[in-house]
Amino acid sequence: MTLLPMPAEEDFVTHFPLKSYLATLKNPNVRAASGMSADQLLQAQRYQFVTILGRSSVENFETILDHLLAWDLLNWEEYETVKLSRHLFSSSRNLLDVIICKGTRACELFIVVLKNIFHSSQLSGLLLMNYNPPEETDKSTATSLASQTLQKRRPDLVRKLHGRTAAVLALLHGCGHFSKYECDEIQLPIYTPSQQARKLLDLTKGKGDDAAHVLLEYIESEPGPIKLVLDNACIKYQEKLSSTLAAQSRFLTNYAGTENMCLEDVYVNCILEITNTTSESGCLRSLIGLEDIFGPDGVLNKDADVVLIIGEAGSGKSTSLQQMQQLWATKQAFQEFTFVFAFSCRRLNFIDTEVSLRMLLFEHCCWPDDHQDEVFQYILDHPEEIMFMLDGFDELKFQFTDEERHCSPTKPTTALNLIFNLLQGNLMKSTKKVMTSRPSAVTAMLRKYLQKEITLKGFSREGIEAFIKKCHSNTSNAEHILYFVEANSAVHGLCHVPFFCWIVSNCHEQLMQNSGDFTQTMTDIYLLILDHFLLHFTHNSQGVNEILQSQIATILHLSKLAMDGLISCNYVFSAAHLQEAQISKEDISLGFLVHSHSFSRAWTANKNKNYEFLHITIQCFFAALYITISDNVGESTLYSLFKSREKGTSSCMMSAACIESFPFSCLQSNVEPERRRKTMLQEAEKSNLQITANFVSGLLSGRHRNLIQKFSGIPKQSKKYKLVKNYLAKGIEKHFLSIPPAVGEEKKSMHALPEFVWWIKCIYEMQDNDLAKQAVSNLEVDHLKLTYCGIGPVECTALAYVLKHLKNPMGLQLDYNSVGDIGIEQLLPCLINCQSIYLRANNISDRGASKLVDQALGCCNLQKIALFHNNLTDASAQNFAKLLKHKKNFIALRLGNNHLTAAGAKILAEGLKQNNSIQFLGLWGNKVGDAGASAIAAALENNTSLLWLSLVGNNIGSEGARALALMLKKNTILEELCLQENNLIDEDIEHFIEGLQNNSSLKVLKLSNNKITKKGMEFIVTALKHNTTITSIWLGRNQMTAMEIEEMTRAERRLTF
Repeated sequence: MTLLPMPAEEDFVTHFPLKSYLATLKNPNVRAASGMSADQLLQAQRYQFVTILGRSSVENFETILDHLLAWDLLNWEEYETVKLSRHLFSSSRNLLDVIICKGTRACELFIVVLKNIFHSSQLSGLLLMNYNPPEETDKSTATSLASQTLQKRRPDLVRKLHGRTAAVLALLHGCGHFSKYECDEIQLPIYTPSQQARKLLDLTKGKGDDAAHVLLEYIESEPGPIKLVLDNACIKYQEKLSSTLAAQSRFLTNYAGTENMCLEDVYVNCILEITNTTSESGCLRSLIGLEDIFGPDGVLNKDADVVLIIGEAGSGKSTSLQQMQQLWATKQAFQEFTFVFAFSCRRLNFIDTEVSLRMLLFEHCCWPDDHQDEVFQYILDHPEEIMFMLDGFDELKFQFTDEERHCSPTKPTTALNLIFNLLQGNLMKSTKKVMTSRPSAVTAMLRKYLQKEITLKGFSREGIEAFIKKCHSNTSNAEHILYFVEANSAVHGLCHVPFFCWIVSNCHEQLMQNSGDFTQTMTDIYLLILDHFLLHFTHNSQGVNEILQSQIATILHLSKLAMDGLISCNYVFSAAHLQEAQISKEDISLGFLVHSHSFSRAWTANKNKNYEFLHITIQCFFAALYITISDNVGESTLYSLFKSREKGTSSCMMSAACIESFPFSCLQSNVEPERRRKTMLQEAEKSNLQITANFVSGLLSGRHRNLIQKFSGIPKQSKKYKLVKNYLAKGIEKHFLSIPPAVGEEKKSMHALPEFVWWIKCIYEMQDNDLAKQAVSNLEVDHLKLTYCGIGPVECTALAYVLKHLKNPMGLQLDYNSVGDIGIEQLLPCLINCQSIYLRANNISDRGASKLVDQALGCCNLQKIALFHNNLTDASAQNFAKLLKHKKNFIALRLGNNHLTAAGAKILAEGLKQNNSIQFLGLWGNKVGDAGASAIAAALENNTSLLWLSLVGNNIGSEGARALALMLKKNTILEELCLQENNLIDEDIEHFIEGLQNNSSLKVLKLSNNKITKKGMEFIVTALKHNTTITSIWLGRNQMTAMEIEEMTRAERRLTF
């Protein structure tokens, strides 16, 4: 491991008293009034600047130097001196010394450069001021020599030369300016494409104006990077790589154990959600297609090039990546990439020897038949044409780190270090990397290197229908299965997860033979697939119970293998593993173990001897069977499985050398088995243990007692059931005891931890009403907050099962989850105990809203509904109008940032006319326009309950303003009216004069972000002379100068800018 130097003691030393100086800087007014200069800011915060620069990438640092050279803040001698330092921390100190010595203006421009290069979050700890960049020189009037122009335009030229260095060198060599030796030296693989571009500029500048003129002329004639025509070697390799990926991705690898499922025949798009944090309306979420993942939406870090797709087990991550491979290989999409390299992170764990980038690409992905050097050089020269795919980042044995840098594409290192440096951009900067992972493996350190983060939400309602129809060519059968699934709410909720949907689709015969009410839980579904596989394996007419009885030995063998693999974080099993577990060929033919797709032929000649369970959740299910039925599993193992863990990710690591000797050499065979399991469970992967605990809870439930008794004695099963029930009750109780008391008159609220949702799911799997009642008996809160907790339809089912037993009603906040229309259906049973429900950004459509309203009409406690940031249209307005007409105690409806127009607003207005209970109505961010605003205003003229109305960002102009002004004249109850971000002008404000003069209830009027000038402000000042009720009018970001704002503020203190 290479240890990087940290900021030194002298970085804390400045020419000023640091503590008192920084205390002064914290007050912006004092800072501005004191006239603190940029050089003083740099000196006072030297440690912070050194830390930020020293921990950034080499590319960022060299980009800063490019700008400083272009602005003549560094001369060439200073540039070389700064670059000569061995470490970035040393270079950063040298750079700060040089810049500070050059005076205040140099320091100002240095801060300008930092703000351009670094993301604002990286500079959040610094106190900086805004400075103007240097004035740009008009290219048409510039008289600089060509060699001087290279320096002045250096940042722009480095970008334009990216990926075109080889073509420019060929041109300069052909013109006699560069020798073959100089061309080869610039293109050495130790340099990144940006570094090659800088070396090209530096050498060209030294060659004089003629060479510089050739380069500039070439750049000007080629407005953008040009994808070079591939030579024959690269074309052949592209064809081989395409055919390889096409063959690998043709069939669904996860489900290949039972049948050949052609990806093209069954693939259905899942819901992909991206967060746009740059939106002026806040953190908005939008849906995208798989082909659009490299688009401009949702970029978190423009300097990074990693796109992360996160999702829970079974959500379709691997299949989505497989579809991307297929689209590229068959030339349907992603054709901007010349080469695509796909890797399984599970396989990377078992590469024991050190490898270089070249070895990784050619030996572990696809080998070029000839001209390997030329192909690899093309890859290095054109990183923007390369895409890496990394499936299952959460399966890597080591947590992500950026401590050990590796920049050489030819020097060997560990496979994981190679991957980590690819993600950071130290290797192959500008290549696109697409990676999948479960959320638990994504750390704050990794997020620094993500360009964007996309959440895979599973199937929509339409996706479930499409998948089942694709799996069953017989239309009648497909419709019959769909009818059954949609009629069974719990099964429908489970089908939101693609892997569960596949199970239901395959096991439909057994599913429909059972009582519709019996199949409720995840455990029920996995027992169905066990029955299904056993029935197909035996090919006889025996009953399920008889078949299970005859296959007990096989189930025990598979369960033991799954359990040993789970606690040692091993998911790939060699022939030796199978032999140790006494697994026969007949056991393998059952279908739960499949040939591992995690190893290439180059890695091992015995690929067919490696096996894995057909899905990680199947391994967890069999591990749960072992825990449930084995007499060797005692209280300590169960306690370790259900105990709370604070660590988000596992530290479980297993050497690849153990693959042939596991389990005995890697599982401390000299230690007593129960103690060994307890110890290793503490270090096993948390997410897999939680899935296993869900299955254990389900298998121990009374519903499956008879089944489990076939494997295990009644007394032991009963003891395990009582232990698990006790662990769950105590876990929930401990969570509730951690809730802080309410402050003052505030309501007592609880922000649930992620483990709360896991406990709830375990309770649901047990299907024990007494346990559910006990779990919430001590929950004494007014508001339960479950934002950003990954709540989907499956979790909604479990929540409703438990929360329906609440003693007292409370508010339920589920913002920023994946509830959707299906989840709404699952939540309906608990709405009777909800005073309010918040469902911001949950991809809910008119259908889900209709279900919610129908249930709400019969729930006397439910008084508030918030559905902003969803997909509601005018079609939902009829439902909300019905709610307003018939629910006489309803007080708050928030529908902001949906797709309501004037038509929907008019329908809502009809409901408002017949309601005198609603107090809060939020319609911001829709498109109701003047007509919609007028309808709402007319409905509120005689309203006696509404206190707060938001029509922010609704494209309201003069007609709407007149109607709202008239409403203020007549309404005697409204206290706050929000009209920001509309199209109001001075003449519209004039209409408000009479309304404000005659209104005695309005306290706050918000008019920010409109088109109001000083004239309109004067109208407001006049009106306020006759109004003593108004406490504040917001007018910021209108068309006013600073001097006019100051004048208006002096004239009327209630104006807020």
